[in-house]
Amino acid sequence: MLRNPLHFLAFGFGAGLAPKAPGTCGTLAAIPPYLLLAQLDWPLYLLAIGLGFGGGVYLCRYTSDALGVHDHGSIVWDEFVGFWLTMTALPPTWPWILAGFVLFRFFDIVKPWPVRIADRKMHGGFGIMLDDLLAGGYALACLQAARWWLE
Repeated sequence: MLRNPLHFLAFGFGAGLAPKAPGTCGTLAAIPPYLLLAQLDWPLYLLAIGLGFGGGVYLCRYTSDALGVHDHGSIVWDEFVGFWLTMTALPPTWPWILAGFVLFRFFDIVKPWPVRIADRKMHGGFGIMLDDLLAGGYALACLQAARWWLE
């Protein structure tokens, strides 16, 4: 499946094939592209997230259909986009990246309301992407509050 570029992207360049914690590995793999995206102006960064989400709806559905399993653990493109949302408007420094990584993984694993509802009730590529986008929104809110408090 990795020979297919759409599956390769859905698997997070292969990070999702890790035998343990594929979501965590996928989030780690999202850091290098984030460092490139962080160089963009704010509107272009948001556009990249939007395109990543829209393209991810297709990628995740395509790979999910090919695997015959909804939201297979190896599909981690949703972690990429969720992490990128988490890091919106933050300095691309290692303390913020580490905090973003930890908070995004926390909210993606714990799945507070409405993340859990999206995870359970939404299907197809949109459902796969939405719960991670919501988890990224929670992490983003926490990081922006921390940034406001620290400055």
